[in-house]
Amino acid sequence: MNKRTQTSGFTIIEVVLVLAIAALIFLMIFVALPALQRGQRDTARKNDVGTIASAVNTYRSNNRNQLPSASADLDSYLDELSQVTSVDVQNGASSGDEAEDTATVYTEAECDGPDAVDAGPRDAAVRAFVENGDNYCQDI
Repeated sequence: MNKRTQTSGFTIIEVVLVLAIAALIFLMIFVALPALQRGQRDTARKNDVGTIASAVNTYRSNNRNQLPSASADLDSYLDELSQVTSVDVQNGASSGDEAEDTATVYTEAECDGPDAVDAGPRDAAVRAFVENGDNYCQDI
């Protein structure tokens, strides 16, 4: 009589199925990773805007309630910023979109959503680009 011997191991279908599942998991990771990184950069920019707002308040406290008139006025009040590499100071409402690595301090302005609009002489706002396609604005 012919007896078949049973060999242990995986069939080709089982191997292909495992590889397909692993490929799907890697695909999901590679799709989700850029969105997570964008969110982290946006959070870092928002934190930088808060740091700049604090620097403006400190400058105001040290200079008889005057707002800075140039970015050089804030240099000594700012430590390292993680996503913002330059800070501009402008008088009046926002004039357009900020560059990706720039935050702008608008004197005599306040936030209206993502925009800085004209306001009183003691008001100020900080605005920076975020990657969701909008700007982030914070009143000071």
